[in-house]
Amino acid sequence: MHQEIIIGVERRRRWSIDQKVSILSEIGVGGAKVADVARRHDVRRQHIYQWRAELKRKGVWPCMDGGAFLALDPPTAVPVEQIPPVFDVPDVEIVLRNGRALRCPGTLGDAALSRLIRLVEAT
Repeated sequence: MHQEIIIGVERRRRWSIDQKVSILSEIGVGGAKVADVARRHDVRRQHIYQWRAELKRKGVWPCMDGGAFLALDPPTAVPVEQIPPVFDVPDVEIVLRNGRALRCPGTLGDAALSRLIRLVEAT
């Protein structure tokens, strides 16, 4: 008669789509690499790559040819009296050192634009 005793906690975990998207959106923020994010959430790097492919297949994760999806914090509400007058400002296209082109509205603030540039250059 042979018996097997399993000691420890079962490691199989279930991740919701929202949790996967949240974890995937951390990549590139503050220079975080896939390995850093995987270590932070105690998953393997391969899980992150699989999740990204799975979510692209399901249409949940944005899929852009040659581009990268970067989740930005939603803008904070500004009281109406502090909103500056809106002028017809054209979109801006910036070509980065890595050869990628970044297109954004000309009304994007300096802080958001510099953060976006850092994120695109990091990926």
